[in-house]
Amino acid sequence: MAITNRNQIQLGASVQVVQKQDQATGKLTKGIVTRILTNSPNHPRGIKVMLEGGIVGRVMQEES
Repeated sequence: MAITNRNQIQLGASVQVVQKQDQATGKLTKGIVTRILTNSPNHPRGIKVMLEGGIVGRVMQEES
């Protein structure tokens, strides 16, 4: 289940994202949020972020 509200994501949070090339398989990549790329308050497919190392993807879940 994607995180669709921008206010649920914090810089420095540990999250799992799905990258564009992995959308078909649903493979998740873990990382730390360095930038929030989605400008709107919500997005139906998930908030797009940049992780450390430059990986870009949509947040599927936050690490606890």
